[in-house]
Amino acid sequence: METGFNGNTKKRGRKDFEESLVSEKSGFGDILSSILMLDEEAKQEQYQWVTNSDQDRAFFQANYKGNVQEMNGYFENQFSEMNQLDNSSNKRARKSGSPAAAATVSAGSDNVGPSKSGSGSGQQRRLWVKDRSKDWWTKCNHPDFPDEEFKRAFRMSKATFNMVCEELEPAVMKKNTMLRDAIPVRQRVAVCIWRLATGEPLRMVSKRFGLGISTCHKLVLEVCAAIKTVLMPKFVQWPDESKIRSIKQAFESAAGIPNVGGSMYTTHVPIIAPKVSVAAYFNKKHTERNQKNSYSITLQGVVDQTGAFTDICIGWPGSMSDDQILEKSAFHQRATRGHLKDVCVVGNKGYPLMDWVLVPYSHQNLTWAQHAFNEKIGEIEKVAKEAFARLKGRWSCLQKRTEVKLQELPIVLGACCVLHNICEMRNEVMDPELKFELFDDEVIPDNNIRSMASAQARDHIAHKLLHHGLGGRGTSSTAFL
Repeated sequence: METGFNGNTKKRGRKDFEESLVSEKSGFGDILSSILMLDEEAKQEQYQWVTNSDQDRAFFQANYKGNVQEMNGYFENQFSEMNQLDNSSNKRARKSGSPAAAATVSAGSDNVGPSKSGSGSGQQRRLWVKDRSKDWWTKCNHPDFPDEEFKRAFRMSKATFNMVCEELEPAVMKKNTMLRDAIPVRQRVAVCIWRLATGEPLRMVSKRFGLGISTCHKLVLEVCAAIKTVLMPKFVQWPDESKIRSIKQAFESAAGIPNVGGSMYTTHVPIIAPKVSVAAYFNKKHTERNQKNSYSITLQGVVDQTGAFTDICIGWPGSMSDDQILEKSAFHQRATRGHLKDVCVVGNKGYPLMDWVLVPYSHQNLTWAQHAFNEKIGEIEKVAKEAFARLKGRWSCLQKRTEVKLQELPIVLGACCVLHNICEMRNEVMDPELKFELFDDEVIPDNNIRSMASAQARDHIAHKLLHHGLGGRGTSSTAFL
């Protein structure tokens, strides 16, 4: 019985094993069939996506070809109209003899340019120039234009303007090119001088002279640089010994103060707030007067008895005082090296008293002699102040903030000083309507007496003026002229 039981047990185990194998095989089959079905569905979806993409691509290509054809047709029509306009303008220019508004340059077959569709001729490259009216300048440049109106516009007579053009011609003249004719020298100089004289913005200069705004800006800087390079050495220079003697005699005969070789003054020119070192250019006095933030650079100058500049120092920040600017100037360096022998310059109370700088008494409770000295030295001070007033009145660009960059402004100020000297030397009378009143505050320096010897010399001059009957005698600054 034990053997029979064991045999049946073995048969049942083998049967169960076979059934488990069958069930496992059927499970694997189901999984495999599911994978195959998923793969088939993915293939069908990919095929459907490719089919849709091909249809979309075909649609976009057809649409793109249609747009290209329409654009080609549009540009062909435009180029045809441009060619017709060009041909008609060239015909009118040849008939009238006036310069053409557009220059045409032939190009090789490899160059691309507008041409008529289907034409067998070579293609053309064209330079299109905007047509601007030059009627105002043409009228001013005409020989019959009244000299008074010319002087009102350019602050100088035709003769002086012609002299300036002749002097600057080698430096500013440009050659014609195959694309366009160069701007004439007279027009170049006129653009610069009219801009300096009126202070008008560049868009107005462009409208007056029929030139582009950027071209006008470039011309102003080029001509100002030429004036500084060519004319400044001729018209702004320290006088020689013979000229110094005549200047000293003129000042002494008019004011009774000996050895005066010039009158000194410092003015401020307003600027737009710079992007760097703003505090250095901040003008406290002008800010208090105008009730708004003001920024400036300085212009220090020495003038002779006629009001012409003999020395200038340009560009120091507006926060500096007059004595600080003087110490930074090249004029101070020359004087301290002993180049000013037996010569002094007269300044206002903003300058210190030195061996070569003579200033009025600035303390309270003056004596009769000191009061008389201040009156006489004030007449010499007035010469410089009136010269600066004429400078700013004649060249209005110095009265308000300009579009010129800060680093380029000293060149413009130097050109104004040179043109001022030319007008003064040629006796160009300024229109009274252009009169300008200066507002430059005098700040007394802390150490206003730098030399005891100069203080004693000033006391001696004051005593002499009082006891020789020269003190208090009313004389006008016109006595220097």
